[in-house]
Amino acid sequence: MSSEGLSIGISVGNPGAGAAARAHRGTRSRRAALARRAVWVPLAIDATAILIAVLDVWLVIPEKAPPYSIYLSGLACLALAGRRWMPFGVVLLTVPGFLTGWSQLAAMIALGMLATRKQTHWQVWVGAALVWMCRFVQWPPSDFAQLSWREHVLDGIYGVLVAGMPIAIGLLIGARAQLSQKLGELAASRDRERKLTADAVRAEERARLAREMHDVVSHDITLIAMQAGVLTAQESPSARQTAEVIRQLSTRTLEELRSLVGVLRSGLEDDGPQPGIAELGRLVHDSAVAVRLTMDEVPDDVPPKVSAAAYRTVQEALTNVRKHAPGATASAPVRGEDGALSVEVRNERPCHEATELPSGGYGLTGLAERARLLGGSLETCPTEDGGFRVRARYPLGV
Repeated sequence: MSSEGLSIGISVGNPGAGAAARAHRGTRSRRAALARRAVWVPLAIDATAILIAVLDVWLVIPEKAPPYSIYLSGLACLALAGRRWMPFGVVLLTVPGFLTGWSQLAAMIALGMLATRKQTHWQVWVGAALVWMCRFVQWPPSDFAQLSWREHVLDGIYGVLVAGMPIAIGLLIGARAQLSQKLGELAASRDRERKLTADAVRAEERARLAREMHDVVSHDITLIAMQAGVLTAQESPSARQTAEVIRQLSTRTLEELRSLVGVLRSGLEDDGPQPGIAELGRLVHDSAVAVRLTMDEVPDDVPPKVSAAAYRTVQEALTNVRKHAPGATASAPVRGEDGALSVEVRNERPCHEATELPSGGYGLTGLAERARLLGGSLETCPTEDGGFRVRARYPLGV
């Protein structure tokens, strides 16, 4: 991990985390705005309906109107405040004011709300009959009896219009609401279908990867472990020690590989049990690198994903030290600070020339992706003394 081997840094830092925080705050503000709108819009509509009904009565009421007709008309207007909770009762309260007074618009508004809520329920037709009757019958009955048959026919026609128009509008609004609900259910059903299809494709791909890993990688690692076991019979102590290290590393890698294959075949979305910060001591001990590991104010309840990410960060950094900075010493401080877990691995200048080894170049890229998924950051850069530094920060609230 010298400056020659890895001079290009990967940084997925605070800008990504800040964007996630801003998106979270924006979502909360939008939800609060929608909640406020859900409260104030109905109140504003009800207040407007009451105001229009009052104006309708006030503009047509005669100067010598009976007091009881004025009171009943006012009651009909004020009753509109409860039309969302008891629409049929509000229609009944508007009938006396419409029959003996001038609250025609209040009765129509109440009937429209009843039709919107109940659609074709019997209460809608009862309310429609009452509103039609109020428009057809004139008060007092003596005035009604003096009307000609032509006036009765016209009043009947107007009554149909007065009672039919609110019902038509209410049925239309209710049908639109039901259609919107059906469309929402259809969209949710399509989303579930797409998710099931994606899960099936992902499961098939995971099974294919599991087969390839087991048939190729697992076979080769097993052969390496067997050959290392044969080398342990050599007389040279250094050869036996090297062979034993190879055998242990191969066995451990084979165990992790088999665990990964099991996770891939299980089809689970999580990665299964993984090593965490509790295993960092064993990782450093077996790393064949002179590392000084320090744990400072690390909480006991570190989330499993953060713990696994910290372990993989140290593991990848020490692997790069062995590959690119042979003989260099390193330090690995792990600290808990400001609601996050900070992991840093820093190595000095290499003591020997690095051996060319095959590398896919995806180690640090994978760490950066893991940090981004957890809402954290990863920073890599060469140091002034010719070494290299890897620093990751993972929020603990995931």
